[in-house]
Amino acid sequence: MLQTVPIEPFTIAVPDTVLAELRERISRARWPAGVAASGWDEGTDPAYLRALLAAWAEFDWRARERALARFQHFRALVDGTWIHFIHERGHGPDPLPIVLTHGWPSSFTEHLALIPLLTDPAAHGGRAEDAFDVVVASLPGYGFSTRPAGPGLTSSGIADRWHALMREGLGYEWFGAHGSDIGAGVTARLGWRHSGSVAGIHLASVSFAEPPPPWSPAEREYLATVAAWDAAEGAYSHVQSTKPATLAAALNDSPAGLAAWIVEKFRAWSDCGGDVEARVGREHLLTNLTIYWATQTIGSSIRLYYEHRHHGGLMPPGTRIEVPAGFAIFANEFVPAGRPPRELAERTYQVTRWSELPRGGHFPALEEPEMLAGEIRAFFRPLRGSKPEGSQKTVNAPPQEQRQ
Repeated sequence: MLQTVPIEPFTIAVPDTVLAELRERISRARWPAGVAASGWDEGTDPAYLRALLAAWAEFDWRARERALARFQHFRALVDGTWIHFIHERGHGPDPLPIVLTHGWPSSFTEHLALIPLLTDPAAHGGRAEDAFDVVVASLPGYGFSTRPAGPGLTSSGIADRWHALMREGLGYEWFGAHGSDIGAGVTARLGWRHSGSVAGIHLASVSFAEPPPPWSPAEREYLATVAAWDAAEGAYSHVQSTKPATLAAALNDSPAGLAAWIVEKFRAWSDCGGDVEARVGREHLLTNLTIYWATQTIGSSIRLYYEHRHHGGLMPPGTRIEVPAGFAIFANEFVPAGRPPRELAERTYQVTRWSELPRGGHFPALEEPEMLAGEIRAFFRPLRGSKPEGSQKTVNAPPQEQRQ
């Protein structure tokens, strides 16, 4: 296959001046006065936020850069946008290519623990024949992927870019896909728009639009729960989908504001029992925050909500996705993704695997990577032999960068 998407090695290297300014801004944080809030009932706990900011000021970002450099990083120019991605080859007889897509307020780092579990399953209690070639992509306008040049990019357009990256950039004519949150929407649209290239789609933390009636009792109960959650907890989504520029001006200018906005969601949406660092970890939180701060992508990340609201982010009513679909439903996922009934998923998807898991929340690749990796391996196992005749595994090897 002719390589029509240019790819080049990429090195993460945040300038010293950016890190110095971050520390200086943290030192000058202005904390809210007035009625003293405590705990998390009103949002981010002020005492926790102060402690997190103090740790951020001392955070060894250079050590994190060295750790991230253990993976092969690249960027590809797709439709005028540079897409950052990791590409790691599998260790097995015939690795299946797979693209992993994160959501908000996350970044590509959400999937790092999955990479060795998928590329080398035999070294982690699995079978060599379940190996994958893994591509972990950063959404446009997130982290080290550049911002879209103009308005109108939704999950459908991102799916088209992923298809171009996998086929025209990396030469994979047949591949699988997994995603959660926004990444689940991108992954679903890969299956919908590019079924000829996609072996199957695996989804976690996936939301469902309200279907046309009649509803089953389980669907009715689920939709009522979604509506109640949205009324109590959905303000973040409403403001991000209606006035993202107003919010971005505040968050892009303040480390304290950025941390408060993002960390509260990691706590609320993970299966952490109120202790966010017990499941997500302080190092990951600070890594994720530093990526948002250094790249100044909080505005472009939340703008994706606006694009979906104003530029047709939903699939048309009655859409049917015919590629095989697997669902990992984690026990303590937050609503609106929550614990949907299988019959709701079957309205849109050809469900071939439906797993309701005993623990885990909205960030399963962080919280339960071994469990999620097992689900991905099991879902794709019967699909590996379904490659269309004449399709090739990989043709275009990306340029290799020096491991640090």
